[in-house]
Amino acid sequence: MAKTYDFPSDLLDGQTELHQVRAELSALLKRLPWSVDPHDGFSDDNGWRKVERPASPGWTPDEQAYVEKLRRREHELAVFVTTHPFWSRLQGPESVEARSRLKHAKEPSGAGPVTGSP
Repeated sequence: MAKTYDFPSDLLDGQTELHQVRAELSALLKRLPWSVDPHDGFSDDNGWRKVERPASPGWTPDEQAYVEKLRRREHELAVFVTTHPFWSRLQGPESVEARSRLKHAKEPSGAGPVTGSP
């Protein structure tokens, strides 16, 4: 049976918010045009595969500001989670295992990390 960890609530909340911010940022970047600045687009078939991009209207100042806000928050949360005092209690492989468990701590039962054996 896998070891369980008594993560502090602020660490759990920080990890949960980090997942949420990353998901929101990823979804936003998929919706936005490929180029931040307006671009005519291009087609290049000189490499090992053809690369094409349509014309891009660029991002609005509001879109740029929102992406920057999410990236800044993602960075703050990543620093908070990785430097939390909880980690000083663990060493070596136990620290690695606990960090992996934290990433899946608030998932529904049975949706935890995949292990090497069935």
